[in-house]
Parts: sequence; C-alpha cells; structure tokens
Amino acid sequence: ERTRTMVAYARNYCPNVEFSAEDATRSNPEFLYRVFETAIKAGATVINVPDTVGYTTPDEYFELIRKIRENVPNIDQVILSVHCHNDLGMAVANTLAALRAGVSQLECTINGIGERAGNAALEEIVMAIMTRKQNFDVELRVDTAQLYRSSKLLSNITGVVVQPNKAIVGANAFAHEAGIHQHGVLADRSTYEIMTPESIGLNKNTMVLGKHSGRHAFEEHLKTLGYHLDQEELDAAFAKFKMLADKKKSVQDADLEVLVSQKAVEIPAVYQLDRFVINTGNTITATASVRLRRGNGEEELIEKVSIGDGPVYAAFKAIEKIVGVSFVLEDYKVRSVTEGQDALGEAYVKIRRNGKIFTGKGVSTDIFEASV
Repeated sequence: ERTRTMVAYARNYCPNVEFSAEDATRSNPEFLYRVFETAIKAGATVINVPDTVGYTTPDEYFELIRKIRENVPNIDQVILSVHCHNDLGMAVANTLAALRAGVSQLECTINGIGERAGNAALEEIVMAIMTRKQNFDVELRVDTAQLYRSSKLLSNITGVVVQPNKAIVGANAFAHEAGIHQHGVLADRSTYEIMTPESIGLNKNTMVLGKHSGRHAFEEHLKTLGYHLDQEELDAAFAKFKMLADKKKSVQDADLEVLVSQKAVEIPAVYQLDRFVINTGNTITATASVRLRRGNGEEELIEKVSIGDGPVYAAFKAIEKIVGVSFVLEDYKVRSVTEGQDALGEAYVKIRRNGKIFTGKGVSTDIFEASV
C-alpha cells in the first residue's frame, strides 16, 4: 500500500518515476514481484533492482533478473534497471550479467566512485561491451574517446587519484614491462592489447612542447588531446603554459591536462597569491610569510607571518590570519604529475569548517607554492 501511495504521489509531479527496491538482492523474490507490479500500476516508469551492499554474484543476479521478467506481468511496460555496489569486487561483473538477462538501464559511475567500495565503473562496463560485442546484443552511444579525459577530470575535482592498476584508465592499463610482452606488442599490438589506447582517448602523439613552442602548435596539440578552447580560454592556458615552459625543459601531455582541467573546475577567486617566503630546517621552527591580493573593486595586499609544525602548516596558519577564518585540515596530499626533477607538483587540500568540507588543488613546479 505504501508503494502504491508514494509512487502515485511522485507521478503527480514527475513524468518519469524510478522505483528502487533497496537491498533487492537480499529480499524475498516473491515479495519483490508483488511490489514491482504494484509500483508499475501506480505509475512507475523505471524499476530498479539494486545490489545495495554488493552481496550478490553474477549467476545469482542473472537468475533474479530473469525471474523478475518472468513473474512481474507488467514489467514490459517499464525500463528495467540495475545498480550495483562493489563490496565484493563484482559490481561490473554483476552489471554485465544483468544486461545479458535483459535489463535496459545500467546505473554506474566514472572511476567506480561511490559509497564504501564504490559502484560499477562506467568505463569498465562500456569497454567490456565494446570489446566483447558478440556477448551483448545492445547498442551503445557512448563516445569512448572521452573515457580517459572524464576519468582525469573527476580525479582532479575529487582529489582521489586513480589506482595505477585500475582497468581501462589506470596508468598501467597499457603498460608492458615483461620482455616477451613488449616484443609481442611491437610485432602486433593485438597480441597483448585487447583494446587500443586511442579507443579510450589516450593520445600517442610524440610532439614535445617547450618554451620555444608557439601558440599554434600549443592549440593544435590541445586539440589532439581533445580540448577545444575559445579565444579567452586559450589565451589563459597559453600564458600558464609559457610560465611552466620557462621552468621545465619539456612540457608533457599530463602537464597540459592538469593546466587545462584545473581551469575547468575553478571558481572565482576572492584572494590570489602574491608572494610567500618560508624559512624551515631541522633546528628551527618553520616560519611562513604569505602575502595575498584581495580584489574588491580596489586591490588590497595583505601579508601575515606565522609559525607552525612544518613549512606548509605555517603557511596555512598565515593564510588563516589573512582571511580571518579558522578551519580544520582534514587531508593534505602532494603528488608528482610527471617524472623528473623539474616535474609539476600537484597539492590537494581538504578543510572543514562548521561541518562543511571544502577542497582545493594547486599546481606548480614548487610544491610549497602548489600547497599555498
């Protein structure tokens, strides 16, 4: 009765209503059949069968979907959907099993991001279907060349680095170290590669950009990476590129992706870094002097000095003095974007204030500058 009432209520406000049976894979199947039939009669347009806690196996899930299609008389009137979690590492396998059993909507996330162990990874599902088309009688309208960029963009936004051995988009997904594997790939890529790097948007252009590279070469190289910028965006990106090129002998694709994707997730800045000076060592207390530029009609320079347990913490305390806001540092990570002594460093900061979480990311060849 509650299902009928709530679905009917939702249908009064929305033309499309998805009914999702929480923890369906551990529920009584006979009860599920009755609930789904009732939800459809009340106006549901999508019936979702979630594996909420990642409990089921591919064979079990296939059978559950098959029996739902057999025992819910009006199931052909709706879109049948699945939503799998990865607690036992089988989210993608379960999703593909459900697809073979006849569902038409697969709920998934980029990089498998999600609660606990995450959800079924979109890129893995898509490439499994594309690579093994003979096993799945479906048509996909996904531009697979955008998978790698989408993965990188989400990683930049969330600060969660994709594990190197992650299928499809991990750094090692197309790496071959064993000699026999390398020889095989050189002779015929299909020997050890079941898909091409280009199919997911990994560029294999060997053009090297440096401080002598011009705007045209820079723009054309960005296009090969899949970035099409308007004039204003191009001017800003090229200015950042020239600054970076003065510090590095060569600028790699990963450097460019960080510069461009960073711009994509920026919000209007209230303060901008003008300069900083840090004194630190193993026999002195770290001291940081930070000067920020605040723009509120008329630009104002504000500089504060603070000490701290380490140079980065000292800089954070100086910034606190300038903005007049205290926060709790939840997480701080630094990683190298590329290889070499002149590599671009990326700093990720997560802070908390009044129960709200804020994240920020900085990029520089100087990790202290990136952090500040």
